[in-house]
Amino acid sequence: MSAPSSPLFVPIGNEPRDYAWGRVDGVAGVLGTAGTGGPEAELWLGAHPGSPARTVAGEPWATLLDWENESGSRLPYLLKILVSGAPLSLQAHPTPAQAETGFADENARGIPLTAAHRNYKDPYAKPELIVALEDGFEALCGFRPVAEILADVDALAARSGSDSLAPWREELAGPDGLRAGFSWLLAGGAAVDLAVAALVAAASGDGRFELITRLAEAYPGDPGIAVALMLHHITLAAGESLWLPAGNIHAYLRGAGVELMGPSDNVLRGGLTPKHVDTAELERVLTFTASEDDHLVPVEIAENVRSYRPRIHASGAGVPFELIAVTGAAAIALAGPSIAIATDGSFTLSAGDETADVPRAASVFVSRAAHVQVTGSGRLWIATAG
Repeated sequence: MSAPSSPLFVPIGNEPRDYAWGRVDGVAGVLGTAGTGGPEAELWLGAHPGSPARTVAGEPWATLLDWENESGSRLPYLLKILVSGAPLSLQAHPTPAQAETGFADENARGIPLTAAHRNYKDPYAKPELIVALEDGFEALCGFRPVAEILADVDALAARSGSDSLAPWREELAGPDGLRAGFSWLLAGGAAVDLAVAALVAAASGDGRFELITRLAEAYPGDPGIAVALMLHHITLAAGESLWLPAGNIHAYLRGAGVELMGPSDNVLRGGLTPKHVDTAELERVLTFTASEDDHLVPVEIAENVRSYRPRIHASGAGVPFELIAVTGAAAIALAGPSIAIATDGSFTLSAGDETADVPRAASVFVSRAAHVQVTGSGRLWIATAG
């Protein structure tokens, strides 16, 4: 851990990632700062080597990756501001054991870490949660019950006037229908192409299936368009959250949120992307059961303080982080190194004789466990061990 003599509060920052799916000036719009004029998809606040947060003063460490190296500690999370203007890829993340095994296997096979076809960039899991910053955050998350999927397939088949959807329906209606229907789509081929085309044509003009039309415009002919019909289409209001454990298939569609995850870059993709898709490995990590409720309900822990805790779900029992939302004056006990960012209003953090101002868009690293007094109002997000 950091030596007690090091500063408790260290202002940090970073530059937005310009992924193509980001909204133009997206991060800037959320934080009220000057934009770049291009897509701004994610702001990373953590020690991940892909984009470690930098200290504003360049000391006592240049980046949080340097803090990890010097302290011998590892931040068990990566905090992000995410702003999507277009759908992200269908994806899932591995368990800790799957990540460790996959990383070792690809190393043994000599696959470079930078290779486009590499699945495992590190030996860590990537469980994640996201909290909507604005109303209307859309996502696909978890499989629907087979009966619901079949009802929609039948309705679209009737509209299409063709039998192109029949092979897919047969897979869905058989034993282990979710796995069979998913595998059939990702295997591709002429029959899959016909089924996707029929699905898109039948959905046109029907408001119930607007998402199919939208995805087809972004990724013409992609089997992921049909996979989307197998998944829950969820819309979050500001402050609502989703929990995405290992094995959960999901895709963010549009909107702004605060995302907290394991500090990993291990993503198994399944469509709606020009990037590498490893169907066999994705199917190995996926959980092929219908999900009932992927919402993460916050826990009120004090006046003006709510905590989004993965451990309230059985699948999050061993997850070593939580996200705290603060809207006003509060006293918070932080169990370890933490990161705070204000998305609205202005706050001041204090502990002993140390203080840190956190106006909107500012972020601060809290270098060790501490009892912190918070004053101010707005929305302050604190990622911490939990």
